[in-house]
Amino acid sequence: MMSFAREIIVPTSSDETTNISERHQRLKAIFPGAIGALDGTLVHAVVPTNQQNCYRGRGKGVCYQNVLEICDFDMIFTFVWAGWEGIAHDSRVLKEVASNPTSGFPFPPPDKYYLCDAAYTNTRGFLTPYRNTRYWLADFRRRRPISKEERFNHAHAQLRNVIERAYGVLKARFPILKQMAPYPFPVQRDVVIACFAVHNFIRKYNIQDELFMGFEEMSMVTHNVQGGGSESIEWGLEGTEYMTTLRNQIANQLFSTASN
Repeated sequence: MMSFAREIIVPTSSDETTNISERHQRLKAIFPGAIGALDGTLVHAVVPTNQQNCYRGRGKGVCYQNVLEICDFDMIFTFVWAGWEGIAHDSRVLKEVASNPTSGFPFPPPDKYYLCDAAYTNTRGFLTPYRNTRYWLADFRRRRPISKEERFNHAHAQLRNVIERAYGVLKARFPILKQMAPYPFPVQRDVVIACFAVHNFIRKYNIQDELFMGFEEMSMVTHNVQGGGSESIEWGLEGTEYMTTLRNQIANQLFSTASN
């Protein structure tokens, strides 16, 4: 199964999409450099008592493993890294995985980027929303976006939402992700990756599937249970300034278009 997963969970070589809707095509035009969405997900885990403190999520003390994934705009996962402790912060997981030479992390080309939520750093290759500004889609249901920052965040959330919908399909198909069996932890990690692989197989080979059809146009509130390019992420000032400038350019363009 792991050999199958390595063949079916692969980085995208193009930003072309086959199943994207007209509405999402318009959103994609706002973010021409976006090649996918990146997020972290908590999956239920069963771990020995002496290790549970590291895997406990918020709430009722349930244990989770933290999974980092990237999804393209066809709802296909292009990268999955499972097995991190549930208490690990999303940004820490990304930094550790991206700096691990064995992870195969797919860095975007210099002019491309992933859409990420505010848990991550807005730096080259990773475009995040404005902080301290409405972001989640549910926040805009009663009041339309007004400022340029809100307009940017709303468009960003709508397009990045593809990873929320993809994960919605995944957890609806595989209940084991919400109630893991007590396998040895390495097996639990492999089970998670296998679920992502089967998800991709169904999507890639255009198998008619009610779950995908049901989630394709659904606007979901965030599901967080708790919660060939460059060779390294530019965590420093230069990478942050580059992405901040790009974000402001997109926000100004959105605001100007809405005002005309």
